[in-house]
Amino acid sequence: MGGLEFVVLFISVIFFVFCYVKRKYRYWEDFGVPFIEPTFPKGNVGTAGKTEHLFELIKKFYNCLKGKGMPIGGMYLTIKPAAIALDLDFVKTVLVKDFNYFHDRGFYVNERDDPLTAHLVAIEGDRWRDLRTKLTPAFSSGKIKLMFPIVMNISEKFISRVNCDLANNTDLELGDYLSRFTVDVIGSCAFGLDCNGIDNSNTEFHIMGKKVFNRSGSELRRLFVVNFQRLARFLRFRMISKDISEFYTRIVTETVALREKENIKRNDFLNLLIQLKNKGQLDDDSGKNDGKITLNEVVANAFLFLVAGFETSSTTMQFCLLELANAIEIQDRLREEIKTVLERYDNKITYEALSEMKYLDQVINETLRKHPVAGILSRSIKNDYKVPNTEVILEKGNQIFIPVLAIHHDPDIYPDPDKFDPERFTPEAVKSRHPYAFLAFGEGPRNCIGMRFGMMQTKIGISCLLMNYKFSPCAKTKYPIEYDKTISLLSPDGGCWLRMEAC
Repeated sequence: MGGLEFVVLFISVIFFVFCYVKRKYRYWEDFGVPFIEPTFPKGNVGTAGKTEHLFELIKKFYNCLKGKGMPIGGMYLTIKPAAIALDLDFVKTVLVKDFNYFHDRGFYVNERDDPLTAHLVAIEGDRWRDLRTKLTPAFSSGKIKLMFPIVMNISEKFISRVNCDLANNTDLELGDYLSRFTVDVIGSCAFGLDCNGIDNSNTEFHIMGKKVFNRSGSELRRLFVVNFQRLARFLRFRMISKDISEFYTRIVTETVALREKENIKRNDFLNLLIQLKNKGQLDDDSGKNDGKITLNEVVANAFLFLVAGFETSSTTMQFCLLELANAIEIQDRLREEIKTVLERYDNKITYEALSEMKYLDQVINETLRKHPVAGILSRSIKNDYKVPNTEVILEKGNQIFIPVLAIHHDPDIYPDPDKFDPERFTPEAVKSRHPYAFLAFGEGPRNCIGMRFGMMQTKIGISCLLMNYKFSPCAKTKYPIEYDKTISLLSPDGGCWLRMEAC
């Protein structure tokens, strides 16, 4: 090929790519949907993880697009259209009413090369439905109550560690302590391990848990996997690094083998997964047996328990304590409720005592309103879908985002949204709002299956701390709270530095 021919071919290819991208970027304009102008090659997400968190970026888009007469707005992931829900009635339509069009999240699943991705949150279709049915009884209030003593035992070690370290310094970075607390809880309840992370933050289990949420690596590679999943599976791409996958697979496989060999029973999540593996149902479940789960499914869903319960509960407690330290009246009122309730239970935290702490529920819900750890909900469109009362067609395979952070900070829904105000969650206030105005745990058939466990863990942590300590800002406290842009979920930038005094 001569030089001139090569130049002509090169220009032709560039022109073809230009025309193709230009046509793809007309998708929302052709439907008359308000959209955010994209930039090739990253579309609208080029700044995510750099100058702002992805959830904050989607919030900005929501604020720009809302109020323009459409229930959705448009954006682009590379060159792929994605919709943003702008109307709470349409949110209900996506999550419940027309759930059959939106029952998948669109997450990357590659069971052959990346087996930990094949967990309940990511799998799709009938397989998801069958597994959700099998796992739902494992998260009943009765099963969660059986795990309560395990969490309380770890919380006592947690408070003892904090007490010891306070002898040397009244200003502590509580983020690390809370991560160690939650990783020990998850290690015990999901993996059957005594991680000893409270006394040693350098345990392999804790290090690997932190690594799961780190956004290090090629952002372009991640975008490629998300947008071209079939090709990524063909090329055998992984979303979870090999060392993480091998570590958790080895731990679960060895623990399951030991328990089965020695007939070891524990009141934890892994024991319930083993029952589903060996019998297809829980020991006390008389319902229909739809088949056993595999060892790979045991591993993947034990890993999910880590992903869903480790960083989420830890950061929720950090956000809560940072808000309480800057709202002393609310902190004092909550402490008084905790002490008053516990007087009826011999000053011991019990499962029943926690259920009576209504103001604690309000405080945690307001924390999750202001700082929802999962700041967006993602749904994949199963079949072409016509948006009600419009001519807009959402094409099969595209994504729709429910902008949780944005909805929770919409002043039309929550006046003065940056103010921390637990009164927003009195029964009367909740009843006055749209039922889909609070989405910290999702809604509909695909809501958070582990909500009860997460709330129990968080309530134990907060009540134990407030029983023993008063919190106030110190020189290193960052408030108003900013988010760490390098973490996939919302997490406070700079940690959770606070001054602590014994009550």
